[in-house]
Amino acid sequence: MTNPAKSRGIATCGIAAALGAAALAITPAAAAWEPTRPVEFIVPAGTGGGADQMARVIQGIVTKHKLMNQSMVVINKSGGAGGEGFLDVKGSKGNPHKLIITLSNLFTTPLGTGIPFNWKDLTPVAMMALDEFILWVPADAPYKTAPEYVAAAKAAPGTMKMGGTGSKQEDQIITVAIEKATGAKFIYIPYKGGGEVAVQLVGKHVNSTVNNPIEAVAQWRAGQLKPLCVFDAQNLPVKDKIAGEMSWADIPTCKSQGLDIEYLMLRGVFTTPGATADQVAFYVDLLKKVRETPEWKALMHDGAFNQTFMSGADYAKWVEKEEGRHRDLMKEAGFLATTN
Repeated sequence: MTNPAKSRGIATCGIAAALGAAALAITPAAAAWEPTRPVEFIVPAGTGGGADQMARVIQGIVTKHKLMNQSMVVINKSGGAGGEGFLDVKGSKGNPHKLIITLSNLFTTPLGTGIPFNWKDLTPVAMMALDEFILWVPADAPYKTAPEYVAAAKAAPGTMKMGGTGSKQEDQIITVAIEKATGAKFIYIPYKGGGEVAVQLVGKHVNSTVNNPIEAVAQWRAGQLKPLCVFDAQNLPVKDKIAGEMSWADIPTCKSQGLDIEYLMLRGVFTTPGATADQVAFYVDLLKKVRETPEWKALMHDGAFNQTFMSGADYAKWVEKEEGRHRDLMKEAGFLATTN
């Protein structure tokens, strides 16, 4: 005969075990990390450029769609070719309420200046996209193709001005590559951000730029600038008309015009050193939600971005490879600091 007390004991233990299992089952979700105060989104560049525009679009999306309970605040720290921003985030170990959006100065600034910073000092979150570079000139410039532009530069050596973002950064790397490939010589003039670069070209204070699409699209639409070629191995995929009868897809590759230079740039997000797996997971999930919104898709369309997304080990591996490529490019250009 079954002992009632014993049966009750077994039942009680079973209920306790079930409750314990249930508690374990809900603990991870209940304990999942999320920000408890406003998140700073650092832009290591000036206002108006591609990185600044993307950061502010992300901020607006997070706010509009209420993707997290805390606010996001965009802060520009462009000093020292972005070194100010990188050192700030590097020095914020243990503070997961800080993100930084990157461009090629993630590599070029430490390689070119020798500041005590390397991308491995940060915690990778996600690649949001890859950005293109286009050779831009004023709309009324006499040259219509890259070969005509190069011929004009060679006919007036050392007098044509190329505007770009920063010194020893991606814009100047491309400029030096053009010089090495063609024998042309330019006066390179650095500015704080791509927005200012576009304004200077419209004002004809420089003769050309290699701005990102998103940094010059407004001036192209307004009939103030025109693109000569894109520094990619393939044509841009966006076929909707952007300026008059032209689409991004109508811009020829520089390679097809005899200027064999290819360069794309990271638009990615990192957070502070020592960030935990659940903190990174929160931001990866947040950015995935951002990418699903119509506002993000509009940005990708208008800026003709390569929409590659990466996170985790794949992202870190890609960044490491890209650092090596930039080291080679900067060594060839003579831009490496003596400490590198």
